[in-house]
Amino acid sequence: MTRLLRRFRALPIRSRLALLVAAAVAFAVAAVSVTCWFIVQGKLYEQLDKDLSRAAGKPQYTDVVDAVRDCTQTPQPTTSPFYRNNYLQVVVASGKYCVIGGSAGAVKVTQADKDLVESGDINEVRTRNGTTTDGAAVRVMTVRLSLGIAEGDNPPGNSALMIATPLKNTQSTLNELALILLLVSGIGVIGAGAAGLAVARTGLRPVDKLTEAVEHVARTEDLTVRIPVEDESEDEVARLSRSFNSMTSALASSRELQQQLIADAGHELRTPLTSLRTNIELLTRSEETGRPIPEADRKALLASVKAQMTELAALIGDLQELSRSEGQRGERVQVISLEDTVEAALRRARLRGPELTITADLQPWYVRAEPTALERAMVNILDNAVKFSPEGGTIEVALHEGVLTVRDHGPGIPADELPHVFDRFWRSPSARALPGSGLGLSIVARTVEQAGGQVTLSHAEGGGTVATVRLPGAATPPPEVP
Repeated sequence: MTRLLRRFRALPIRSRLALLVAAAVAFAVAAVSVTCWFIVQGKLYEQLDKDLSRAAGKPQYTDVVDAVRDCTQTPQPTTSPFYRNNYLQVVVASGKYCVIGGSAGAVKVTQADKDLVESGDINEVRTRNGTTTDGAAVRVMTVRLSLGIAEGDNPPGNSALMIATPLKNTQSTLNELALILLLVSGIGVIGAGAAGLAVARTGLRPVDKLTEAVEHVARTEDLTVRIPVEDESEDEVARLSRSFNSMTSALASSRELQQQLIADAGHELRTPLTSLRTNIELLTRSEETGRPIPEADRKALLASVKAQMTELAALIGDLQELSRSEGQRGERVQVISLEDTVEAALRRARLRGPELTITADLQPWYVRAEPTALERAMVNILDNAVKFSPEGGTIEVALHEGVLTVRDHGPGIPADELPHVFDRFWRSPSARALPGSGLGLSIVARTVEQAGGQVTLSHAEGGGTVATVRLPGAATPPPEVP
């Protein structure tokens, strides 16, 4: 059985479908055919039993008495067509039977007939299939007689009338019906198998196209392949095709973003690397030629190298943050205090802008997020405010009911640049000279969205920019948080 299952599973899907359809139809046809055959058999036997019941009343009382008294066990000649075509005899409890004159023959007596004679009720009727003494199949009806036989009669005691009719015609009819049902069933199964194969081929044609498309993508890495799908179709194959098209579209978009990220990262890395190379070559040439660089210039070069290395490290860190998958992030998500996170970011921002005045009005708020990523996002927002604030300016930070606002008093962002501020590596033309990689706000947007929130930048009344972060959470920690 296990081997057959393995062979069945090894077949192509269309072959399996055709076999399953043929098997299902074969089972259904077999069930219907067998049921039909038994129904017809029951109806024929019922008609025979009715005929026997009517025939049981035809023998005369004297015929029965004579049969019992004479007890003849061999058929006697007669001119009556009724007696020539049927079998009539009287049986007693011992099993001895007496053929009524003119009967077509004698019927074998069974134990059931004896029991009926011995203990059956008067006029009780039983029917069964039996055989004659010559071996012919007959339908037998046994009727318990109320016939009184005096002592000394031969044979004495209780008796029953057995009347039978041949089953030859009935069995012939049933055999012909069985042959017809068998032929029709065979034709139906073969037709069902052919229809199942045709339906399987038609139904699996879109799957074949999908398979060809997948093999083409695997072979050529061409993600522009699309499978045509009817807009009105909602079956499983259409859904699978739409899912495949969506998957290839997402992969193509991801590849484009990856290529764009690599190109942008290469472009951003080129500037600090070129500057580093130039400064290091100047220092190396000074050592090789023995002509020392003035101390002030040397310090400036070293400070520039240090700043460029810091910028490279920050850029690499930003790229690593953007390259992290959602699964890597989900393992470290926990309930944290947004108030404490903003406080930690404020301490770092005050170190980077000691000449600025940073005010904070923070209320408790707890969110589900990754602590390190959320703190980095808060630091990026505050760094952006510090970078664009004028010397001696003020930065106002507030956290109320899950809404964090950071307002600076810098030059602001032009309206045509606002839609691009969260794009990777995008930098305002007026800020190209300032340090930064153009990834800070992209990281902010991604982190806030992963935490289920929103972040926006807008103009502030009186000048400057307002960064607004909305995060879902609660003012009190859940019970499981200590």
